[in-house]
Amino acid sequence: MPTLSPRAGFWTAAAVAALALWSSAAPTLAYPLYEAQWGISSADATWIFSAYPAMLIVVLVLFGNLSDYIGRRNTILLGLGAQIVGTLVFAFAPGYAWLIIARLFIGAGVGLALSPASVAMVEFAAPEKKASAGSITTTATAVGLALSTLVGGALIQYAPFPLHLNFFVLAAVTAVVMGFAFALPRHNPTEPTGRWRVRPIAIPKGSRGLFGIGAITISAAYLCGALILPLGAQIAHTLAGSTNALVTGALMAIFPVMVAAGSLLTRSWNTRTLIFTAGITLIVGLWLFDLTGSVASLALYFIASAFAGLGYGLSFTAGLTVLTRYAAPKHRASMVSGGYLIGYVFQGGAAPILGAITTGSGIRAALLVGAVSYTVIFLLMMFSARRLGAPAEVTA
Repeated sequence: MPTLSPRAGFWTAAAVAALALWSSAAPTLAYPLYEAQWGISSADATWIFSAYPAMLIVVLVLFGNLSDYIGRRNTILLGLGAQIVGTLVFAFAPGYAWLIIARLFIGAGVGLALSPASVAMVEFAAPEKKASAGSITTTATAVGLALSTLVGGALIQYAPFPLHLNFFVLAAVTAVVMGFAFALPRHNPTEPTGRWRVRPIAIPKGSRGLFGIGAITISAAYLCGALILPLGAQIAHTLAGSTNALVTGALMAIFPVMVAAGSLLTRSWNTRTLIFTAGITLIVGLWLFDLTGSVASLALYFIASAFAGLGYGLSFTAGLTVLTRYAAPKHRASMVSGGYLIGYVFQGGAAPILGAITTGSGIRAALLVGAVSYTVIFLLMMFSARRLGAPAEVTA
């Protein structure tokens, strides 16, 4: 099989990043059906969601530097294979426990594939485009998230087998992307000598302060996702009055659309400005979500999703830019994996807490707790950005 050109490799890696978020969010619109047909609670739904970052954390700890040794291609293929298995388990799941198993496989797959795909986009990008690789990665993940809500909403609402067909379609798309991934270069531009072994994620000493900034910035985005992805459909249904899965999916798609818009329209901004703006928009978006607890309005839900999506896009782009542009090529996978690891620790902890509050005290209480606690973290992120200097890409 001929090897893909750098340009084709870049867009294949972008498709892998998109599938990571599509796979992650695919069950979102099915949660209300699981609750109605299987009797699972909001807390159960957030535990299903949390199985994903929990497995992702394990994979990132054990295999975060794997692609530096066996190549981006091989690691991506392993990840896509695990995602297909998880998606098919979802499609055939006979009960609650199988949903947890499915999420574990998807978490493993995304943990293996997303970091090398993010790094590959930097390595395949033309020299003049390397600075914007982070924003394009963010856009790719936003496209995947939008597809999960729109395709999922349409299939669940209007197609037969609402708990199955959505996952069959995702598995088929993943298989197609996997075919293209087979044609990626087998080796990285720079690979360490020696055999791979499990070792702690290595953060270069001179970049540890910057790593902290990048990690908390990515974590801010993922915390926002921990509120919107597992609870978004219920927020739209309970608070905004939406009963149509496609309408709910379209409302939720506003979030990734604004993620993409924010990352693309601010490519020329410096990283510090991105982080400050991200913090402000995330805070506004979450407090608007809290307001939906008192004002049941689709328009308000729309505006809240737009602000939250914009903040997510700016935050994720800024964090990824810090993690990819300040690391030597041989440390890039570890640097990015470390940032994702911290982000998923935050997300994996927040989702079940918010779910438990929703089950015990109602979704309005969960929104208030999320808004207050997240605001503190977003302010810390903005404060940390004060130490960030002008970007200076490391090439060796």
